[in-house]
Amino acid sequence: MANEKPTREQAEAAVRTLLSWAGEDPAREGLLDTPKRVVKAYGDWFSGYDIDPREYLARTFEEVAGYDEMIVLRDIQFESHCEHHMAPIIGKAHVGYLPSGKVVGISKLARVVDAYARRFQVQEKMTAQIADCIQDVLQPRGVAVVIEGAHECMTTRGVHKRGVSMITSTMLGAFRDNASTRAEFLQFIDVGPRR
Repeated sequence: MANEKPTREQAEAAVRTLLSWAGEDPAREGLLDTPKRVVKAYGDWFSGYDIDPREYLARTFEEVAGYDEMIVLRDIQFESHCEHHMAPIIGKAHVGYLPSGKVVGISKLARVVDAYARRFQVQEKMTAQIADCIQDVLQPRGVAVVIEGAHECMTTRGVHKRGVSMITSTMLGAFRDNASTRAEFLQFIDVGPRR
């Protein structure tokens, strides 16, 4: 259960505390407006907490001339933050589904990705959340989600390994049960180094 949300003033005071802890003087000219800027940035970065991703999928289209083949939206760019270190996760998501009588506007799939990305995340959980949301609302014959992410908590601290990306996937319905359907999706998204 979430605690009561702190005020903007409390959040700005917390930023000043962190600046002091890092060895800086929060009253220094260059840092005077930093607490306000950080709080404003947090409002953008974590706007996903104020969104119900399921609402994006509520409006569907049924006049699709019986189309029931795979729909794939690939290379959906996202920015998220690791819940362990509050460091950025920069990546892209690939989403596919097999419609069952109705489709959704493709921008809505990208919005679902953003809604979950704009929260503190673990990539594995985010992958499952996106797939489960699409499955629950659209009730397609299957959903596939693959996410590729670069984790700054690994590149800018700790082991300091650059150029490493993590790939996670969630396959539901026909994508889990049918190897050829899964292979077709993976071929469409062409995961891995691009030439």
